[in-house]
Amino acid sequence: MESSMTKFLITSALPYVNGVKHLGNLAGSLLPADIHARYRRQTGHEVLFLCGTDEHGTPAELAAQAEGLPVADYCARQHAVQTDIYRRFDLSFDHFSRTSQAANRRLTQDIFLRLDSAGHIEPRTIRQAYSPTDGRFLPDRYVVGTCPHCGDTNARGDQCEACTRLLDPETLIAPRSAVSGATDIEFRESQHLFLKLSGFAPALRAWLDGRNDWPLLVRSIAGKWLDEGLRDRCITRDLSWGVPVPKDGFADKVFYVWFDAPIGYIAAAVEWAEAALGRDWRTWWQGGDEVRYLQFLAKDNVPFHTVSFPATLLGSGLPLKLPDLIKGFNWLTYEGGKFSTSRQRGIFTDAALDLLPADAWRWWLAANAPEGSDSDFTVDRFVDGVNKDLADTFGNLVNRCLAFAGSAFGGTVPAGGQPGPLEDALVERLDSELAALCRHHDRLEWPPGRSTGCRCRGRNRSSWRRPRRRPCRPPKSSAACRRRW
Repeated sequence: MESSMTKFLITSALPYVNGVKHLGNLAGSLLPADIHARYRRQTGHEVLFLCGTDEHGTPAELAAQAEGLPVADYCARQHAVQTDIYRRFDLSFDHFSRTSQAANRRLTQDIFLRLDSAGHIEPRTIRQAYSPTDGRFLPDRYVVGTCPHCGDTNARGDQCEACTRLLDPETLIAPRSAVSGATDIEFRESQHLFLKLSGFAPALRAWLDGRNDWPLLVRSIAGKWLDEGLRDRCITRDLSWGVPVPKDGFADKVFYVWFDAPIGYIAAAVEWAEAALGRDWRTWWQGGDEVRYLQFLAKDNVPFHTVSFPATLLGSGLPLKLPDLIKGFNWLTYEGGKFSTSRQRGIFTDAALDLLPADAWRWWLAANAPEGSDSDFTVDRFVDGVNKDLADTFGNLVNRCLAFAGSAFGGTVPAGGQPGPLEDALVERLDSELAALCRHHDRLEWPPGRSTGCRCRGRNRSSWRRPRRRPCRPPKSSAACRRRW
């Protein structure tokens, strides 16, 4: 239970720098983190809300190459574009960082050296995918093929999104290059560094077993990883863009993006502290029980934040905060299928702001958050919800009040009179509703009956999750609610 003195460290998943993000990215981490940060500030807590662009890896290199730019220049430009979009969406970051900055480079290298000196790093020779057609080594995620476990034909070489299992490119059936589609994939030997993740299994199990208040989605994904047995993970890549590896014999390598990116949360706090006198990032990341650390992210990021990143922090020996709670979200889908940045499928945040003000999008995405299950965005649902709930219901209330003040009081709001039974009942009702809302915020739960226009007030919350043949009761429930069936 938090006291009024508790400080809240809040992070949302780092959006990748490669391209403008779609509404699914906003709904799955950025917006809910912002909503909770605002709630904590409003209730008198001190908050540090951090995020930033994730800038290393092959996608940035390829995108920069396609635009004829040095990769550093491309990332700087795209960071500025995303920063402006999130400002226009009114996301209240205390600092929006970049993983390619010096603070993250220094911190990543320092944590690596501590892991290495503690015996948690091991060099190994591995076979790595190489595409003669592309003329380059391919990072794991740029090798695609059929998953050997579930049969999904678009599994990546690092992880199958369909079944969430970790993979190696060599285990894929019929591997091909995600860059060119070439099937002439060769596996050549190269020496790399591994984090001995398997040795952290007991500590991670003990840590996760004490997190019974975490969402079932997060606990089940993390538990699945542990139950299947942790494997040591390669943390270096044959690339030129990334954090250099400070170890003899590995000067031509950089760190794997999933090793340095989460460290970027800490680096963001360092940058925030350096920007003004009197700030100390250690009071947040080494603040003990006085600080509650909350992470907001989509379900595909859960394994890295419940296993890899905590193991990195534990192995470093530094007194850094592990997450007190991870709020994982399902996916927001688009018209029955996935949003896709690479295929430009869906509505993207820049285009959304060109169409309507930010509050319309913020409201709909919050009202239809993919919390207990995936939630589907359709243009019809969005238009119907905005028209009915914002324009008709809320807008009509405002318009009637203004019209009444104009016709009955000459356009001036009258001075308040002595409250009577009706006013007392209204205050009591509002106090009760506000207390219930605060309980949901404290538990990081979206309130029941939150779907667009739904008036069932949570009476059939389970049926809101699973379609039934009958609509919500009472019979006057809105069309938006009935469409859930």
